[in-house]
Amino acid sequence: MKFATFDLHGSTRSGVVSGDVVHPLPEGGTLLDLIERGDAALRSAGEAALAGPAVALADVRLLAPLRPPTVRDFVAFEEHVEGVAVTVQGPGAGVVPEWYELPTFYFTNPYAIIGPNDDVPVPPGSTVLDFELEVGIVIGKPGRDLTVEQAAEHIVGYTIFNDWSARDLQSREMKVGLGPCKGKDTATTLGPWLVTADEFERYRDSDGFLDIAMRASINGIEVGRDSLVNMGWPPAELVAYASRGTWVRPGDVLGTGTCGNGGCLGELWGLGRELPPLKPGDTVALTVEGIGTLTNTVVEGATPRPIPPARTRPRTRKDTFVG
Repeated sequence: MKFATFDLHGSTRSGVVSGDVVHPLPEGGTLLDLIERGDAALRSAGEAALAGPAVALADVRLLAPLRPPTVRDFVAFEEHVEGVAVTVQGPGAGVVPEWYELPTFYFTNPYAIIGPNDDVPVPPGSTVLDFELEVGIVIGKPGRDLTVEQAAEHIVGYTIFNDWSARDLQSREMKVGLGPCKGKDTATTLGPWLVTADEFERYRDSDGFLDIAMRASINGIEVGRDSLVNMGWPPAELVAYASRGTWVRPGDVLGTGTCGNGGCLGELWGLGRELPPLKPGDTVALTVEGIGTLTNTVVEGATPRPIPPARTRPRTRKDTFVG
């Protein structure tokens, strides 16, 4: 099933998408509330909604399917790492041996979630904006220290995940050694809806990878194409690692990381492709087989408020503590 969240006559509702219509769920709860009740409750509610009235998708404004409590973003595609390392870190950079040992992720901003067709502002102070084509893995039930087999049962579904990235800000930040912060802080798009995990079983191979096509275009021109099967770790292994020593909980979203072969401009720049950064007016469309298409247009962002540079530390200290 495909579960969407949308604005209908000024009211935020959730519902089940079927073709070009959406069947609203009863008012008074969110999709996250329903996910927290478990797989059986989610399916039962969806089946009941499909038997009821429908509204044309053209008559609603789609929102992000859910508001995740946490967002982890992995970097699970080797080809992406190869290309973007040069862009962010400079000539000679490549895939470090540690990348192959275990999955790596960072926490990104759940307050920056936006929905399909929403405008994306250029991050303040940036002139090098990029998109990133990913799939979002959505957690359906709580767990910690999960095995890979257990982790597979904790995935309620998938959505498209666009990790908008200010490459100039990111490049400066990562020289400090703490990873990206403001370079990834302005917008993350989820949508257009959540597709339940059972819909993807036909794409799964014997190692747990999903062979689903992914495509990115800018202003109607294709710039990238890959398959989720090219991840270094399948989705369940990412979930198992995320749960190591801590909890994953319903609604948590785990990005697969950006796919290769043009899943972002940063990778293409590292390979010598001369494509311009995104600018206001550009429209990015990301399509994932089995899910749909997620579209956003870039607009002007805010002017950054000045922050002074760090003060150098003093060269003297008091020898005694006064308290």
